[in-house]
Amino acid sequence: MTRLLTPEDAPALAECLTENREFMRPWDALRDDRYFTPEGQREQIEEALRAYTSGAGAPFAILADDGSVVGRININGIIRGAFQSAAIGYWVSKSHNGRGLATAAVAEVKRYAFGPLDLHRLQAETLLHNTGSQRVLRRNGFTPFGVAPHYLKIAGEWQDHVLFQALNPEAV
Repeated sequence: MTRLLTPEDAPALAECLTENREFMRPWDALRDDRYFTPEGQREQIEEALRAYTSGAGAPFAILADDGSVVGRININGIIRGAFQSAAIGYWVSKSHNGRGLATAAVAEVKRYAFGPLDLHRLQAETLLHNTGSQRVLRRNGFTPFGVAPHYLKIAGEWQDHVLFQALNPEAV
């Protein structure tokens, strides 16, 4: 369902993002045209892999049954010390929505975060009206713990987000 991203995924991600540009516009930050190119995606992947190498994050491709890249899920901002926490973010192509891919990808990444990474807590955020993503998180044991006003700049506007968290059952 997921695997670590590689620079070779850049063309497939660029194609998927281009096909889904309008679909994802209400849920994403504003992006310049370069972001949707293989070169732009290669830069994104290389930056994410540097974070992975330094222990600050982990970027994964979400795969369809045939092995094609249909989305991305990231563990971002890993903080060690007393916090032992990170945040996750993900998206799945419109053509593969409703098939359980996001739910399965979140489950896999959660197991990785609480297993090999030995994190205590994962956080995720959704727009107030993103009920689909909220269902994905709830199915994976995330619970809401508040609303952050003007939390992220999505679709060109600072928007409120519901904050979710999951705690590592082995660390509670």
